[in-house]
Amino acid sequence: MKLLVVHPSCLMYSKIYLRLEPLGLELVAAAAREAGHSVRLIDLQCESHQNFFRLIRHWRPDVIAFSGNYLANVPEIIDLARATRALLPTAFISVGGHSVSFIPEEILRHTEGAVDCVLIGEGETAITSLLDALAKDRANLREVPGCVTLDHRGPPPTFVKSLDDLLPARDIVRHRRKYFIGQLDPAASIEFSRGCPWDCVFCSAWTFYGRNYRVKTPERAVEELAQVREPGIFIVDDVAFIQAEHGMQLGEAIARRGIRKRYYLETRGDVLLRNKKVFELWKRLGLNTMFLGLEAIDEEGLKRYRKRITLSKNFEALKYARSLDVNVAVNIIADPSWDRERFKVVRDWCLEVPEVVNISINTPYPGTETWHTESRRLTTRDYRLFDIQHAVLPTKLPLPEFYKELVECQRVLARKNLGWAALGQCAGIVIQKLLCGQTNFIRMLWKFNSVYRPELQFADHRRRVKYEISLPPPSVATAQHKGLYIHENRGRTGRQIDHRTEEFVNATRMGTAS
Repeated sequence: MKLLVVHPSCLMYSKIYLRLEPLGLELVAAAAREAGHSVRLIDLQCESHQNFFRLIRHWRPDVIAFSGNYLANVPEIIDLARATRALLPTAFISVGGHSVSFIPEEILRHTEGAVDCVLIGEGETAITSLLDALAKDRANLREVPGCVTLDHRGPPPTFVKSLDDLLPARDIVRHRRKYFIGQLDPAASIEFSRGCPWDCVFCSAWTFYGRNYRVKTPERAVEELAQVREPGIFIVDDVAFIQAEHGMQLGEAIARRGIRKRYYLETRGDVLLRNKKVFELWKRLGLNTMFLGLEAIDEEGLKRYRKRITLSKNFEALKYARSLDVNVAVNIIADPSWDRERFKVVRDWCLEVPEVVNISINTPYPGTETWHTESRRLTTRDYRLFDIQHAVLPTKLPLPEFYKELVECQRVLARKNLGWAALGQCAGIVIQKLLCGQTNFIRMLWKFNSVYRPELQFADHRRRVKYEISLPPPSVATAQHKGLYIHENRGRTGRQIDHRTEEFVNATRMGTAS
C-alpha cells in the first residue's frame, strides 16, 4: 500500500526558537516500510499546503496518516483531512500522535467522516497493524490495537517491544538542513529512552506511557548516531540520563567510535545532581546546551506542579550546570493568577541569572492531571490556543494586560539573548553558519517582534472558533484514576528501571531524595 505521513505546520514558539526533525513520523514510516509498504513523508513545517495537495493529487496515496502530537495543530489537521477527503474520496485517512490519543472521539466527531480512525498510543506498532488490516479487509479494523472509530474502540494499544527495533527513515525527509534548535543549526533528533517515571501535574508523558520507561542499548544508539550527518543533535528524551549507568555506557560507546557532535538535552535538576559524572562525560563529548525544567522560583509553585524537588535543590542544580561551561536554558511556568508584581519579580530574577529563560503559560492539556482538576474553569475551548503561549484559564489581570506583562517579560529576555547583543556574542557562530549556507539561527535573532505581540495574542481569542474541546465527564479523576492512562501503569516489570533508579524516583515522591 502507498502511505503518506504528514507533519503539520509550526506553532507560535517554534516559529522562532526551533524547528525539529519529525522523528516520530520517521519511525512510523520506517516501521511501515519494513512491513513492505511504499511510504512518503511531507513536513508542513518546511513545505506549503499547496505542496501537500500537489503530492496527494499526483501520488494518490492509499492511506494518509496525520501526526497530532500538539493540540494546537488539531484545527489544521481537521481542515486538511476534510480537503483531502474531497480530493481522494477512497483514501483511508487516519490521525495519530500524543495529544490526539487522549481525545480520539472528539477528533472523529469534528471531522464528520473525513477521518476514518484515530490511532492512540505508540505509532510504530499501530500503523503496521492498521496497514495489515486494510490490506485484507476494512472490517478487520475492530481487531487493530489502539484503533478508534466513531462506532468502536479496538483492543488496547501495544508497546514497541524494544527501542532497538526502531531505526528512523531519515532518508525520506526532503529538507534536512531546515531543522535547528538554538545554535545547533542544522540539527537532527535522536531518542535514547522513552517515558518518564515522575508524575508532574502539567505533563502527560507519564499518562501516555503508563509509567513505562525503556532505553535503547548503547550499541544500537551509537550505530544510529554514526549514520546521522548533521553536526547538531537534539536528544528528545523527556528526562535525559535518568539511569546513570545507561548514560555512562552511551557516552563511552560514543567516545570509542570517535563520534563528534554537539548535543542539546533536557533533564531534571535532581537527576543532574545525582548523576554528575554522566553529564561531565557528555560535556567532553560535545554537550552544548542543557535545558532544565525549573517551572517555578518559589516552593509553593514547585508543590503546585508536583515537581518533587525543593527550590534549594533546583538552584543547586542550576549552579552546577553553570560550572559545566555549557549553555543552560530553563523554563518557568507563568500562572494565570500572576499580577503585575509577580511578573516583575520573575522578570527581575530572569535578568539576574545568566541562563536563557523560557516562559510558558500554565495550560491544562487532555491527558494531564490539571485537565481533570482545572478544565471546568477554562475560558476557551479553542484548540488553537492550547499552545502554552495563550491563557486558557481565567487571569487575575484583564487578559490584554496579562499578555502585555507576559510579552514584556519575554521581550526583556529576548533583548538579553537575541538581537544585536546576541549577534555580537555569537558572531563566530553566525559567520560559520552563513559560510555553510545555514540561515535558521541568524533568522531566529530578529523574529521575536513579528511573532510575540500582545494585541495579536489577545486578538486570537476573538477569532471564530471552529473546533472546541469537550469537557471531561462529571466525575473528576485523580492521578490514580485508571482512565488517566493511555497505557496502563505496569509497575517495574518491562520498564527497564533498575532498583537504584526506582528507589531514587520513589524518594523524590516522598521528598527525601538527596
